[in-house]
Amino acid sequence: MTKMFLHRSRCMELGQKLKVALDESRLLILGAQVLFGFQFQAAFQEAFTTLPTDMKMIHAAGLVLLLASVCLLITPSLQHQIVYAGESRRGALEAATRYASASLLPLTLGLGVSSCVVFTHLFGRTVGCSVAIAMALIGLSFLYGLGFALKALQKEKTMPTEERTTPLKVKIEQMLTEARVLIPGAQALLGFQFVATLTKSFQELPETLQLVHAGGLCAVALAAMLLMTPAAVHRIAYDGEDNPTFFRIGSVLVIAGAFPLAIGIGADVAVVFYKVTESLGYSFAAAGASLAILLAAWFGYPAWLCHSQDANAMSHRTTA
Repeated sequence: MTKMFLHRSRCMELGQKLKVALDESRLLILGAQVLFGFQFQAAFQEAFTTLPTDMKMIHAAGLVLLLASVCLLITPSLQHQIVYAGESRRGALEAATRYASASLLPLTLGLGVSSCVVFTHLFGRTVGCSVAIAMALIGLSFLYGLGFALKALQKEKTMPTEERTTPLKVKIEQMLTEARVLIPGAQALLGFQFVATLTKSFQELPETLQLVHAGGLCAVALAAMLLMTPAAVHRIAYDGEDNPTFFRIGSVLVIAGAFPLAIGIGADVAVVFYKVTESLGYSFAAAGASLAILLAAWFGYPAWLCHSQDANAMSHRTTA
């Protein structure tokens, strides 16, 4: 009885820590969401065309940095579902911690870059660069400096031990949290896509890019619907009760929702890069690179990890 209680306590401890890590990713991505939306929306403002070429390129760099941050924050959720099938595992917790920590650097630099563009437009290059450097340094001091300083004062702690099974309630809570991690990226992009179509700047785009934007809008709308569906199904079909069938359905929907989201992001990266470079070649190259990176991080790498784990497990069985 005591061993069973300890087994369940350790499993709950690991599951709770993983949920906290996912909640923290959700908090971080909400901050990235605002800046991510700005990077897309700003390119369609009338004043954007008056910016110097180097400021436009800096704006494009900011888009890339924030795209990297969003990519890193979403990756642990998909890795948890694809590699670990929603089970609370030490590897999933370590991945959530590692990717969240890595996402802070491009997020902070993206804040600095956005500040540079805005304050250069308002007060000139000297003020813009000064504010950007100050923003980046302050952000790094708080997000990294304070954390590392406090970590040095803490006694060394071990990771929770990995358990064989995770309670269904915990798995469902984590899956719904992961849907909430993904959906801010879709919200930021979908709002931009609807508003952009009504601007004069959008009408000046080549017809090809207008169609690309429209396709991206449809893709992101599909992603948002897929990511909202688990909550609706849980409430309507199962009255909010824990059910293994619902968990399987919800997990598939969360994983599936990331695919059209990646397509939508890639489509509108093409539009923004065209506004910056006025080159279809550069815009489609940037879109293709963005899409390839997102698909590799969200699907390719987790699939490779899953295959590696299966191969290792088979090797151990053969050896035994």
